[in-house]
Amino acid sequence: MSTNSSASFFIGDVPVNGDLILSPMDGFSDMPFRSLCRDLGSAMSYTEFVNAINVLQKGDLHPNIKRKLAYLPAERPVVYQLFDNDPERLLEAALRLQERGPDIIDINMGCSARTVSGRGAGAGLMRTPLKIARIFRKLSRALEVPVTGKIRLGWDGGARNYLLVARIIEENGGSLVAVHARTKEQGYGGEADWEAIAEVKQALSIPVIGNGDVCSVADIERIKTQTGCDGVMIGRGAIGNPWIFSRLDRAQVSREQVRATMLSHLERMLDFYEGDHGLVLFRKHASRYLNERWLTREKRLQLLTAERADEFFALLQAV
Repeated sequence: MSTNSSASFFIGDVPVNGDLILSPMDGFSDMPFRSLCRDLGSAMSYTEFVNAINVLQKGDLHPNIKRKLAYLPAERPVVYQLFDNDPERLLEAALRLQERGPDIIDINMGCSARTVSGRGAGAGLMRTPLKIARIFRKLSRALEVPVTGKIRLGWDGGARNYLLVARIIEENGGSLVAVHARTKEQGYGGEADWEAIAEVKQALSIPVIGNGDVCSVADIERIKTQTGCDGVMIGRGAIGNPWIFSRLDRAQVSREQVRATMLSHLERMLDFYEGDHGLVLFRKHASRYLNERWLTREKRLQLLTAERADEFFALLQAV
């Protein structure tokens, strides 16, 4: 094992130098946003999740899948996140992804979308603990990199089996558990149950990451104190406020910092998506960056409807 004394914790023998981590979010956690968050303090990079079936398609990977799997060397440690409901497919896909050089492979057991959980993948796996055991046993024995899991508390309020699943992951070779402290039924509504994260942390000897309802610097300190978790995963709270990884609340960020970060983010998007299509995809971020307290509704609309990058840059510089 590495003896990196500055590491906050280890995932297997992989050191993680920091306690704040950008959550894998489909449609948001692409390389431009991940790399920006890493620059601001996120300690590791989880890619957007990919379907094992898409990884195993014949021939070369689809360009969209390649984009999801792309990463920069500075993002390490890099985590590829997979979803499926079949242990054999997950194993074959993980072995194929391992060839692309990730530091860690993660199994998604938290996605609540019906198209995923409805076929027994994502949060649907929480209903089949024995299958989870087979998945982690197979992958941890076959892979050269650590295998981790991101879970929810269970399918619904009557089936909160997170402790059982967390123990199964550890007992079958898993190296870390990230806990989104809601059930599948809750989706992203209601209140996250941080006490459940604390229970998992107390029950396991491997690292535990806490996730859910972290939107401010105060939330970071509260969840760490309340749960004892090794790291804090931030998703929706980082959209429009990537400075949270520098332990800054949005109110502490100056207009100049916002403008500079937006320009950097857009430049990364334009480069990654090769042209003005990057601007279209950037709009969902821009709508969260743009604070109406210092921007008129008219100016905001102009920025969000700009059709060319040079037009957007000029409008933003004038704000």
